Amino acid sequence: MPVKKAKKVVKKVVKKVKKVVKKVTKKPVKKVVKKTVKKATKKKK
Repeated sequence: MPVKKAKKVVKKVVKKVKKVVKKVTKKPVKKVVKKTVKKATKKKK
């Protein structure tokens, strides 16, 4: 996957995650996003 495409995909995912997180929890969004992004990047590599 080219880096540009990967970055676009990550941005889309982050937006979706933020929306879901806001609905599900009142936790700080950044922490949850970091965790999910780490998981996603590990799976891709």
